[in-house]
Amino acid sequence: MQNKFFKALPLVAAMAFFAAGNNASAQDAVVKIGHVGPLTGAIAHLGKDNENGARLAVEEINKAGLMINGKKVTLELIAEDDAGDPKTGTAVAQKLVDSKVVAVVGHLNSGVSIPAAKIYSDAGITQISPSSTNPAYTQQGFKTTYRVVATDAQQGPALANYASKTLKAKTVAIIDDATAYGKGLADEFEKTAKADGLKVVAREATNDKATDFKAILTKIKGTKPDVIMYGGMDATGGPLAKQARELGIKSKIVGGDGMCTDKVAELSGVAVENIICSEAGMALSKMAKGADFEKNYKARFNAGVQIYAPFTYDAVYVIADAMKRANSTASADILAKMPTTDYNGLIGNIAFDPKGDMKVGIITLYEFKDKKKSVLDIVKM
Repeated sequence: MQNKFFKALPLVAAMAFFAAGNNASAQDAVVKIGHVGPLTGAIAHLGKDNENGARLAVEEINKAGLMINGKKVTLELIAEDDAGDPKTGTAVAQKLVDSKVVAVVGHLNSGVSIPAAKIYSDAGITQISPSSTNPAYTQQGFKTTYRVVATDAQQGPALANYASKTLKAKTVAIIDDATAYGKGLADEFEKTAKADGLKVVAREATNDKATDFKAILTKIKGTKPDVIMYGGMDATGGPLAKQARELGIKSKIVGGDGMCTDKVAELSGVAVENIICSEAGMALSKMAKGADFEKNYKARFNAGVQIYAPFTYDAVYVIADAMKRANSTASADILAKMPTTDYNGLIGNIAFDPKGDMKVGIITLYEFKDKKKSVLDIVKM
């Protein structure tokens, strides 16, 4: 018995080694890409929308088959919740780094993307935000930081120019939610508004958890502004517009991409007709393959696109494109190919300047008709 047992050992060992080798190959073929956004809290619907866009791209790429360096690669999306909070965001960023993701799509909020960027930079991992518009995000000197949307240095001026030149406003009151996004957008709006000759009759701040704006709005009402600019998200922008109407304020309310969603119509009710907002990218309805994407998205998730799902979708494809051009799935090789990106995606051509911003920024302006967004204008900045 002993002799037979020992004679069998080499065969058993060989089988074990072969199995281990096969498992290693299977593991090597799975490449992790991170996605981060708020999946809990007041803007969880936006975070889930972004995640859905990334997930749809991963599923499509896997179905089509991705070959890198002669090996079939399966992408795995590692989705995390940053709750729209900077402290949580940096902790989650480190968690993704520890999980060995090769690139990250996120975060949604500028106030989270900015501090998280250092974590990815230290790890040498590409970060592509689909929706962070604060200019400071790509001004930190990190080589890992990219975005596929225009910036508030483009969005703010587009809104201000519309207020002065199209709405013929002479006076404006400005409110922001005191976040990196909201204040940053309001600051950029204010600079251009003043340059255009608008008089800023009030500058007020609230916070991104506020629900009652009547004290601020009552104060502003006395200044009789032609336009009220709000820098913030739909969760607060909707109630603000609704309460302004209840107070008899007739000023047009203009805001950025954070409040340019179908959700703002739900939260503001009939007051949504008084809102004009911008999106830091091409309108889905104007994208060449936008209708197909919308159809596929709805079929997969049984929901409509909120705003930036097309941008997370393309961000994943940009990462896959970098893998193909590098013929490698190593994070360092992906990062090395990012500066030479020239990818024609759903949202249009994607190419980056030396800071990681889009070479061509597009701003879409909307009004609401029958509680649905309707394109007013598209501006290249």
